[in-house]
Amino acid sequence: MKDFRNLQVWSKSHQLTLLIYKATSQFPTTEKYGLVSQIKRASVSIPTNIAEGCGRGSDKDFARFLQIAMGSASEVEYLIILSEELKFINAEIYNSLIERIQEIKKMLSSLLKTIRK
Repeated sequence: MKDFRNLQVWSKSHQLTLLIYKATSQFPTTEKYGLVSQIKRASVSIPTNIAEGCGRGSDKDFARFLQIAMGSASEVEYLIILSEELKFINAEIYNSLIERIQEIKKMLSSLLKTIRK
């Protein structure tokens, strides 16, 4: 069993989730059960799946959960794009979040390649 807290990709995805929660607190209240809920659930899914994969017994299982985290990261990326186009976040927040999510996706990809060797 691996300790997920030792993985830099988990730490960065956790920080992204905290930033998503902060950014979405400024969204219109009409989006509380729509876009806000969706982006929060997707962002939480990234570090959650990394953590769950670490608790599994095999590299194959870990890789499967990393793939799920990658899917959630892509979902978050799209939802950030949508949020910016709807003018719910400004360009500065958008650029910061997109940069972070792309870094996380690269890290997940690298970790997957390492595990599959």
